[in-house]
Amino acid sequence: MVELENKYTPTSRRFGFINWIGVWSLYKKEVLRFLIVIGQTILGPITTAGLFLLVISLAIGEQRADVLGVPYINFLFPGLLAMQFLTQAFSHSSSSLLMGKVMGNIFDLIASPLSALEVTFAIILASVTRSFIIAVVCILVFAIFLDIEIYNIYYSFIYLFLGSFFLGAAGFILGCHVQKFDEMSSYTNFIIQPLVFLSGSFYSIEKLPKFLQTISEYNPFFYMIDGFRFGFIGQSDGSISFGLIYLSSLCLITWFVAYILYKKGYKIKS
Repeated sequence: MVELENKYTPTSRRFGFINWIGVWSLYKKEVLRFLIVIGQTILGPITTAGLFLLVISLAIGEQRADVLGVPYINFLFPGLLAMQFLTQAFSHSSSSLLMGKVMGNIFDLIASPLSALEVTFAIILASVTRSFIIAVVCILVFAIFLDIEIYNIYYSFIYLFLGSFFLGAAGFILGCHVQKFDEMSSYTNFIIQPLVFLSGSFYSIEKLPKFLQTISEYNPFFYMIDGFRFGFIGQSDGSISFGLIYLSSLCLITWFVAYILYKKGYKIKS
């Protein structure tokens, strides 16, 4: 009897260093969450980018001079695309945490056999996936109407990943912090969207006054958009190599902050 008790003594379940099954399950849940409402999460941003492109094309016609040595429409398209996938990456992770808190199912996530590192990674990676889907579908759709040429797809891929990862981590941090949808909308409308709009999406920063160019050199959104555009047109306003280092550092920092906040249960467990 004693031998049986020792043999079947309850112990904590072991998953190894990383619970890959749990990470995959949470990631799949997050991806399905935005695919269920694909009209809002995928088709909506693509339609918005299309309307911007159509209105600006009709407004300027063929009169607009080349920018960075390429036609303005070719310059504009990557910027509009970056605007959409960056804001959607931020929206996904922030809404995931906030909806969990509002609906009360955040406690299911807290009680799951997933570490803070695994939870943050899965949700941020789902944000990146949402950005990738938007980018790919948008390129395929607009290729029907525009002569889209990709100079170096690897740079576009890397900057898309870094930009959406950074915004996904930032959205996770905001999702931990806010308690109401009104608060989240305020941060999105008054911080994220202005930064995206004023970071070279529609124009080259070489046209800005010198002091604004200097400010742009420290703006991570500028490097996200500029680096992503470089992959399409082969021209950039800023340093591509510095942008890679800068954004990689910011990704690690924001992910670490998100990890710490979730691990401590900041405004989650209360």
